[in-house]
Amino acid sequence: MNDKKKAIILIIISALGFALMSTFVKLSGDIPSIEKSLFRNSVSFVVAFYIIVKSGDSFFGKKENRKYLIGRSLLGTLGIVANYYAIEHLILADANMLNKLSPFFVIIFSYIFLKEKITPKQMIILIIAFVGSLFIIKPSFNLSVIPALIGASSAIFAGGAYTFVRFLGNKEKGPTIVFFFSAFSIVSTLPFVIADFVMPNPIQAFYLFMAGVFASIAQFALTSAYKYAPAREISIYDYTQIIFSAIIGFLLFGQIPDYLSFIGYALIIGASLIMFIYNNRLAKKILEKT
Repeated sequence: MNDKKKAIILIIISALGFALMSTFVKLSGDIPSIEKSLFRNSVSFVVAFYIIVKSGDSFFGKKENRKYLIGRSLLGTLGIVANYYAIEHLILADANMLNKLSPFFVIIFSYIFLKEKITPKQMIILIIAFVGSLFIIKPSFNLSVIPALIGASSAIFAGGAYTFVRFLGNKEKGPTIVFFFSAFSIVSTLPFVIADFVMPNPIQAFYLFMAGVFASIAQFALTSAYKYAPAREISIYDYTQIIFSAIIGFLLFGQIPDYLSFIGYALIIGASLIMFIYNNRLAKKILEKT
């Protein structure tokens, strides 16, 4: 098996892991979203702590990178809480699809903060993805739109967090970034969890633990996938999460997205596919020139 096939298998495992994480978050019931995020990050914290102890890497990174690690951690924490809220209040596939807008926000934030250029073709693709999100959000002048808007905000926060990760890529090790993020999330959410703590029953505690386990599996599978192949070659396979989520949502919760959501899915996945093809062609042209 060549490296690209390994990467594709790993990213599909990651997509299934994130879909199962979302499922267990939804199954855990009426636990506050911020408490669910604390459980999820506690598992990641333990895993990252173990890896760093074994490897001897830094727990909190270099001093000059701390402000960027804090920015990544703050936005990542807000993104998880917003995503979990959307999972509780929306159809599973809708919540996960809105969260999958994050790569488009990475392009926008990379343009603003990292001064990376956006081509006219990329701008058209971004507009298509935005229109697709409107079909899922279904803007209206009442409170029913709030969960969808919060779901979209999870992609904005995640896009900002991934932009920091991109900036830190060659400056800090992966386990250090994960540990710092997990530790920051636990410390920053703990006061809110204590103030509004809901004692989970044994089955809810099991569901929350499993959400953390599958989130960790998904995260490390995703990290490994990108070691075997560049994002431009495999990122499109991450959208298999929507297929997994739709199947699980139907089988466990009897959820069937409406036709407007399906139009939105088609537009966003179509935009992602076009971006995938465009980035690969752009990379080939750059290689040919060098």
